[in-house]
Amino acid sequence: MFLEPRYGGQRSGWIEVITGCMFSGKTEELLRRLRRSNIAGQKIIIFKPYTDDRYSESDVVSHDSTSMPSILIKETSNILNHTQEYQVIGIDEGQFFDAEIVTISEKLALQGKRVVIAGLDLDYKGIPFGPIPNLMAIAEYVTKVHAICSHCGNLATHSYRISEEVDQVLVGEKDKYEPRCRQCYAMGNILDLRIKKDS
Repeated sequence: MFLEPRYGGQRSGWIEVITGCMFSGKTEELLRRLRRSNIAGQKIIIFKPYTDDRYSESDVVSHDSTSMPSILIKETSNILNHTQEYQVIGIDEGQFFDAEIVTISEKLALQGKRVVIAGLDLDYKGIPFGPIPNLMAIAEYVTKVHAICSHCGNLATHSYRISEEVDQVLVGEKDKYEPRCRQCYAMGNILDLRIKKDS
């Protein structure tokens, strides 16, 4: 169980990573932590990549429609231009940022800020996604959340792409992905290969 750290006179900042497959509640957990900080009187700000416009062009929105106003980021370095007066920094869809997000997160933590990042750990091919593995390596706190496999009901760890697009970055919802456990993900990939071979 994750216990949120308290400021309590602590001068140093830290990094938290919330990761897992699609539909596992990463953004929901990110927003929950930011709201708790806001209730405690801490100044919060949240960023998301400009490519994520599934539910809203301006807000961070979870799959359960919880939302919070955010700042769209095209150049990762621009994050530093907005954070000076804030204590808690939220970053959603961290996998879509470039490698500079790792350095920026460390800079913010060294400034005494709490940095909370949510993002996919694996892409649809089951390959570690973008900067998330490096962020997990440097973070003080890592929380891995799970969805429920849409085929067998076990804990889901993979995002299975049900559409035919092959680009690594494909923003989508249930029309593009479904959560699967390790076994159902593997079986689906084997079936897909057989179908392509026979067609």
